Amino acid sequence: MRSRDISRRHALVMLGAAAASFGSGRSLAAGSTLSFDDLYARFGVLGLAFSDKVKALQGETVSMRGFMAPPLKAEANFFVLTKVPVSLCPFCSSDADWPDDIVVIYLDRAQTFEQANGLIEVTGTLEVGSWTDPATGFVSLLRIVGASFHRA
Repeated sequence: MRSRDISRRHALVMLGAAAASFGSGRSLAAGSTLSFDDLYARFGVLGLAFSDKVKALQGETVSMRGFMAPPLKAEANFFVLTKVPVSLCPFCSSDADWPDDIVVIYLDRAQTFEQANGLIEVTGTLEVGSWTDPATGFVSLLRIVGASFHRA
């Protein structure tokens, strides 16, 4: 009889936690999925405006699928994630050739990269806003930091 009361109490606590999480707009699951279509609310004459979803996920763990742009070198601690496969590295083309919807991915350590035409999934912490990498001078609007990736 006593173990039944504990099980019921445990279930009520879990339901309460789920209800509180639902009310806060956050999921009980660790991390959220972000797509390239979720990045911006609009593209206009005043530039890019981040979506409400991106603003809400700033500083949170996210997962995102895309394609690794050809890196500058075979092993590094960052790469560019794109919506579609691209054949040029970001440092080898003009800005007219480079897509607007990219996300810079910063890894915890340097590693060897995948083929540029293979779909990958990245997981890490979302950073939002303009930032210039002091080591490379590369400017980004969106970054996933502390990231890991694998073939999707």
